[in-house]
Amino acid sequence: MLREDYEIVIGLEVHAELSTKTKIFCSCPTEFGAAPNTHTCPVCMAMPGALPVLNEKVVEYAVKAGLATNCSITKESKNDRKNYFYPDLPKSYQISQFDKPLCTNGSIDIEEEGKAKTIGITRIHIEEDAGKLNHNEFGSGSLVDLNRAGVPLIEIVSEPDMRSSKDAENYLRKIKSILEYIEVSDCKMQEGSLRADVNVSVRKKGAKEFGTRTEMKNMNSFRSIVRAIDYEAERQIEVIENGGKIEQETLRWDDVSGKTFSMRDKEDAQDYRYFPEPDLVAIRLSDEYIENIRKNLPELPESRKKRYLEEYKLTEKESKMLTASKYMSNLFEESLKICGNAKAVANWLLSDVSRILNEKEIEPDQIPFTAEQLAKMIMLIEKGTISSAIGKKVLEELFENPKDPEKIIEEKGWIQISDEGAIKEVVMKILGNNPQSIADFKAGKDRALGFLVGQAMKETKGKANPKMLNDMFLEELKK
Repeated sequence: MLREDYEIVIGLEVHAELSTKTKIFCSCPTEFGAAPNTHTCPVCMAMPGALPVLNEKVVEYAVKAGLATNCSITKESKNDRKNYFYPDLPKSYQISQFDKPLCTNGSIDIEEEGKAKTIGITRIHIEEDAGKLNHNEFGSGSLVDLNRAGVPLIEIVSEPDMRSSKDAENYLRKIKSILEYIEVSDCKMQEGSLRADVNVSVRKKGAKEFGTRTEMKNMNSFRSIVRAIDYEAERQIEVIENGGKIEQETLRWDDVSGKTFSMRDKEDAQDYRYFPEPDLVAIRLSDEYIENIRKNLPELPESRKKRYLEEYKLTEKESKMLTASKYMSNLFEESLKICGNAKAVANWLLSDVSRILNEKEIEPDQIPFTAEQLAKMIMLIEKGTISSAIGKKVLEELFENPKDPEKIIEEKGWIQISDEGAIKEVVMKILGNNPQSIADFKAGKDRALGFLVGQAMKETKGKANPKMLNDMFLEELKK
C-alpha cells in the first residue's frame, strides 16, 4: 500500500504499430506471424547502398492520430537518426523524429473516480520498429528475425500527468480505443502491436520538483503495467526512506516474481547523438491535406457513446463500457442489426461475455465468435427454444468451439422443455419434496417460490421453461 505522504508521477511512451500494408521505408509486407526473415529486403536489412523511401500512408495515419488526440499538426517536420547499438537493429541507428515531430501539444480526457481528468500529450512522432531477438531456450545464443524491422510505429509521449496506476491504465485504454476507432492500428497487445514504456518517479506530497525516474520498457499488458507501477513506486519509496538514492535507469519487469530488475543506465537524448536523416527529404504538409484528414475522421468513442445514450436508450455506464473497445462496440452494433434487441445484446456483452474475458485474461479483439452467432443465441432465448441458463452454457461453448448456436444446443441436448405435461410432472415432484417451502409461501414468504423454481431448474439441468415453471408453481400453490 502506497504511503499517504508520497505521490507517484507517471508518464507513458506508447508505441503503436500502424496498420499499413507495407513497411515505413520499403515495400515489404507488415503481416504478423510469417516465417522468420521472409518479409525482408536490402532496405530493412540495412544492406550497403540501399536507400529508404517514406511510406505516405504512415504520415497520414500519424496525422489522424494527432487530430484524434487534439494535437497541433507540424506542417514542416523531418526524420532523424537515433544512434544506438543493439543486435536486432541492423543499421545501428533507428530512423525516428527528434526536434520536429509530426504532432505536438495534445490531450485526452480520462475518468478518475467519476470525474474528468486531462492528460497532456507532449508529442506523436513516426519511427521504424526494430527486429526481434529469439533467445535459445538452453541459453546458447539468440537468433535475429528482421520481419519486424522497418514496421511503422507512432510513439505517443504523454506529459507526466498521471498520479496512480489506475490513471495509467485508464489513459492507455483510452489511447487504445482511439487508435482502434480511427483504424490506424489493430492494437493487438498480445502480438506487440501496442506496447508502452512506463516512466515512474515518486516525491513527497507538496513537493514541486519531480523525483528521479526509472523506465520499464516494452510492456504489453494492462495487468502487468498496473502491478509494475505499484511495485516500482513502493520500491522507490523504500529506497528513499532508507537513506538511499534513486538511480535513473532502465528496468525489466518480471511478471512471475512481481519485481523490477535493473537492465542498464537510462539514456538521455544526447546519448543517442540525433542528427537529421540525410537520405530522406523533409515532410511538408499543406492546410488542405490536414483539413481533409480531419473531415474524414471516423466516429470517435465519445461521439459513439452519446449516440448509444440517445438512439438505444442505454445507460451512461452501459454506453461507456460498450464504446471503450471498438471490437466490443462493433460486436454490439452488428448483433443488434440481426436480433433488434439493444438491451439484450448490451446485457450479454457487459455481463457474461465480459466475465469470460476477465477469467481468460483476454481482450475483446480476441473474442472468437461472430456477431451472427451471438445474435442467434439471443433470438433462441427470446423464442423460448432455450432458457437464459442454457444461454450461458451456449456462450461458454461459443468461446471454446464457435459454431452455429442451433447446432450446439442440438448436439448437447439443451433444447428447452416447454411441454406442459413434462413441466407439471417436475412441479409436482418438487412440491412433494419441499412441504416446508409450501408452508412458507402460504405464510407470505414470496422467496419460497424462487426457491422452488430454482429446484425445478436444477432438476431439469436448466432446460425447463422458467416462465411455465413459475406460472405452474403459482397455480398449484394457490390451490
